[in-house]
Amino acid sequence: MGERSSEQVLRMRIVLIGAGRLATNLGRALHMAGHDIVAVYSRTMESAQTLAEQVCAQPTNQISSLPTTADAFIVAVKDAVLCSLIPLLTKGREDQVFFHTAGSMPMAVFEGTTSHYGVFYPMQSFSKERQVDFSVIPTFIEASDPSTLALAHSLAESITQRVFELSSEDRKYLHLSAVFACNFVNHCYALSAELLERHHLPFDVMLPLIDETAQKVHEMLPHDAQTGPAVRYDENVIQMQSKLLADMPEMQDLYEKLSLDIHRKAKKEI
Repeated sequence: MGERSSEQVLRMRIVLIGAGRLATNLGRALHMAGHDIVAVYSRTMESAQTLAEQVCAQPTNQISSLPTTADAFIVAVKDAVLCSLIPLLTKGREDQVFFHTAGSMPMAVFEGTTSHYGVFYPMQSFSKERQVDFSVIPTFIEASDPSTLALAHSLAESITQRVFELSSEDRKYLHLSAVFACNFVNHCYALSAELLERHHLPFDVMLPLIDETAQKVHEMLPHDAQTGPAVRYDENVIQMQSKLLADMPEMQDLYEKLSLDIHRKAKKEI
């Protein structure tokens, strides 16, 4: 891989593979930072066009139509299709730089298909409809060689103030932690909404409580911010609330297990 001038590093030519939630937000951020998104690939031309229009790129649903050269090819697709897609993308582009954006997939998925590769993982929950401030999103990078790592740093630092080098092994635990902090918490919001709806109450009555709970962990450890009957294991309240879920056995089981685990961890800290 040849040396890049400072001007090239400042403004890179990027091919974006994928047009989903992460690809859409990352593509917008890179475009706003002044990089050239030269092409957007998606399985459907409609999805490719929707994102391409936002980042002034050429849309395509054919891998064969993608450029053969660019400063970076960023693969932002579902984990399930990543391994099968990589050999198709790298064929004829073996000397190009490829990054995937998956939190739970190792960098090694590129091995044997290209010489310069890595991971570019922005840790955030994305929606196409909601614009995010990319400058505060922690982005975790890893690369096969020093020059590719330097490129990853330059690319990441152009859109965020928080860039971390992290191995594939450690990133697995980072992603697992994110599942607990985001996906499981959001599922609890959904369960709360279901209970409220059953009793003709709007979910937005929970928003001040949710906001305050989230704000607390900016200022104290999550363990220290924990409140509620489970901390002190108030059996009267817990048993009463558990009975209210008798017709929802899966939620009842989850309620009881979470309550017990909260109390067990609280006892350890006493």
